[in-house]
Amino acid sequence: MLLPPRTRVEETVLDLTQTSGTFDEAIGWLCQACGGRLTTAGRLREALSQRKKLRYRGEILAALAATAEGVHSNLEYRYVRGVERAHRLPVACRQARLIFGERRYYLDNLYRDFGVAVELDGQAAHRIQDRWRDVHRDNALTSMGIITLRYSWADVTERTCQVAAEIGTVLRGRGWMGSPRPCRPGCGIP
Repeated sequence: MLLPPRTRVEETVLDLTQTSGTFDEAIGWLCQACGGRLTTAGRLREALSQRKKLRYRGEILAALAATAEGVHSNLEYRYVRGVERAHRLPVACRQARLIFGERRYYLDNLYRDFGVAVELDGQAAHRIQDRWRDVHRDNALTSMGIITLRYSWADVTERTCQVAAEIGTVLRGRGWMGSPRPCRPGCGIP
């Protein structure tokens, strides 16, 4: 027996979701654990199945499914749920890895068939060197035929319908034969 006594990462993460004040905070714990490679969505799902009572059970299961697909942050989860799925956009490849010369790039969302990347910037202010790194990456992607659309927390949480419409327009211009669908009555998408 190890001293001091310890719990498994999965149990600790689930405990943290239960002490979270909001579901967004709970999802943050799931994303940190999986995105930081401390555990996997499958292991968390298994630990969850052993618990009879769990607040946010359905929502956590949905978030774990998205995490297993490569969602690494609350913002990325909000994008998948509120923009992409809600408006029936095509499914992007999450955390898509591209190699350009000797550099590797990871993209939050890549609509590979259409050459469109959607990057999500959660911090209100990036350090200047991080912003320039993003600019250089976007320039490299453009030379590969991939255009980048960038959205913030406010875009993904407050302007979901407008963001979906913008992405739909760009995807259609790049060959997508579908069109975004309204997410609810009053949605800005016709």
